[in-house]
Amino acid sequence: MRAQVVTIHDVARAAGVSPATVSRVFNGGNVTPARAQSVQEAAAALGFAPNRLARSLRKQRSSVIALIIPDIENPFFTSLARGVEDAAQRTSLSVVLCNSDEDTDKERRYLEVALGEQMAGVIVASASRDETDLGPLTARGVPVVAVDRRPRDAEVDAVRVDDRHGGEVATRHLLQAGYRRIACITGPAGASTSEERLAGYRAALHSARRDGVTADDAYVRHADFRVEGGRAAMRDLLALPEPPDAVFVANNLMTIGVLDALGEVGRTPPGVGVLSFGDVPWASLVRPSLTAVELPSYELGRTAADLLLQRMEGSGSPLQTVVLRTTLQIRESTAGPATG
Repeated sequence: MRAQVVTIHDVARAAGVSPATVSRVFNGGNVTPARAQSVQEAAAALGFAPNRLARSLRKQRSSVIALIIPDIENPFFTSLARGVEDAAQRTSLSVVLCNSDEDTDKERRYLEVALGEQMAGVIVASASRDETDLGPLTARGVPVVAVDRRPRDAEVDAVRVDDRHGGEVATRHLLQAGYRRIACITGPAGASTSEERLAGYRAALHSARRDGVTADDAYVRHADFRVEGGRAAMRDLLALPEPPDAVFVANNLMTIGVLDALGEVGRTPPGVGVLSFGDVPWASLVRPSLTAVELPSYELGRTAADLLLQRMEGSGSPLQTVVLRTTLQIRESTAGPATG
C-alpha cells in the first residue's frame, strides 16, 4: 500500500491556519511566533517534509531583515540588536546588521541595498530626524519600523523611549540633590533623541524657577554621542567663568569623555555631579558609582522586531508608536555638590 502523502493543506487544517501561512513558515517565516510554532507542531505530528528544492525556486523575497543602527560600538545598540535578533530567530528570519556611523549618506546606501535585495523588512535607528528618507521603502511596500529615533514625518511604526520624561526626571534629581548650575551635553542637533532629552532638561529647570534656578543656554552643548564629543564639550564647560556644578549627559559614551575631562583638572563626582542618560555595565563598579537613566534597550529591539513581523504578515492596523519608560538608577555620582 502506498503511503499517504501529507500536503501543506493537511498541515493547514491541523494547525488551524491557511495554506499560505504554512507556506510562509517554510519559505522564510513571515509569521508570528505563535503561528509558526503551531504550524511546526502540526507538521511534525503529520510527518510533513517540505520539498526544499522546490521551496528555494519559489521564493520571491528574502527571509532577511536589515537592522540599521548609528553606532555599533555603543552598548545600548548592541543590546537593542540582541533583542531584534532573538525575536527574528523565533520565526527563522536572519538579521543583517548595518552600522551607519551617524552618517546619512552611509545610511542611505544601506536603505538602497535593503530595497535592491528585496529584504523582507527594515528596522532603523535613523541618523537624522530631517535627512533620513524612508519614503522609497514604504512606497514599495517594504515594512519599516523606526526604533529609538524617528525621522520627521515618516509614516512608519515606531518604538522609542520617553526621552523627554527621562531627561526631566534626571535633571529634577540633580536639583533635588542640591546642584544649581546644571549643564546638559546632548547629542547632534536635529537628532530626535538629542532634542527630546534636552527638552526634558529645560522643562525641569523651568519648573524650578521659583527656587531661583534659571535655564541658561551657556550651559548647553551639542556633541556627537561619542567619547571624544563628551570630552570636548566638558572641557569647554569647565572653561566658563562659572563652571557647572553638575552635568546631565545625554548618552553613555559621552559620559566616559566627561569623566575623563573632569579627571584632567582634578575634579570628580559627586563634587561635580554627573548623570548619564543610558546605563553601562560598569556603572555600579566604578567609584564613585555612576547615577544613570536605565534604558530598556533589549525590549526596544524585541518590540521593534515584533511590530515588523506583524507588518510582514500583512497587518492592516493603523500605524502605531510604542513608548517605553526609563528608570533612574541613583548612585554615588550625584550625592550632592562640593561645599566650603
